[in-house]
Amino acid sequence: MVEQIGGKVRIDKWLWYARFFKTRSVASKACQGGHIVLNGNTVSKPSVAVGPGDRLQFFQGPHIRIVEIVASGTRRGPAPEAQTLYDDQSPPRIKKQDADADIRTAAVATRESGSGRPTKAERRALDRLRGDSDEE
Repeated sequence: MVEQIGGKVRIDKWLWYARFFKTRSVASKACQGGHIVLNGNTVSKPSVAVGPGDRLQFFQGPHIRIVEIVASGTRRGPAPEAQTLYDDQSPPRIKKQDADADIRTAAVATRESGSGRPTKAERRALDRLRGDSDEE
């Protein structure tokens, strides 16, 4: 079985080599699920060959990763070696504390503490405000 074809390697292997996925089977499932974008096109097969100059986009947890492949790689080595396989062009991550602060300061309908449950009229007014309508 040939590992590399003209400096190219299977996308699932490369994602595993570069340590974006813990196992090759998880990388393969991400490809089959259409979660990997290669040069603007969604990848549906893990056997797609990638090489230097290709650009990948995928989600890693809640964060989007955008990487340009620099080298094909031949093995899954330590993390410093894996980081030499790509150029990370991802947008900066937002700290969880900042994201939580944004959520807390967002305009949310609030009621005063101890004011009890809303009356039927108040509930209908809130439903109209939110756009929730049970009337058909």
